[in-house]
Amino acid sequence: MALLADVISWALILAGGALSLIGGLGLLRLPDVFARMHGASIIDTLGLGLILVGLMFQAGFTLITVKLILILLFVFYTSPTTTHALARACLYGGVEPEAARKDRARKDVEGEPPSSP
Repeated sequence: MALLADVISWALILAGGALSLIGGLGLLRLPDVFARMHGASIIDTLGLGLILVGLMFQAGFTLITVKLILILLFVFYTSPTTTHALARACLYGGVEPEAARKDRARKDVEGEPPSSP
């Protein structure tokens, strides 16, 4: 039984680490701030979530598991809220998504009238 818990734990920790690396690459490679927020959300929700669940399997049913659950709940509630606030602040500050910028440039080249909001 302990071997099964160790295998599940390490599989979850390695998967969380892999997703954290993928999210980190997304932070470096994605074109604009809105796409980079997606990479950051992969890191905090999936990466950290899998790592914490793997650590819960390692800890067993102890007070440490309760603390890890509280950390996981805190991250799951605060991460979307901060991402939403950051996206709203970017839009309010005049930052435009890359897709909208390309679409507007295409319409300027083709001579289409701008769409009304």
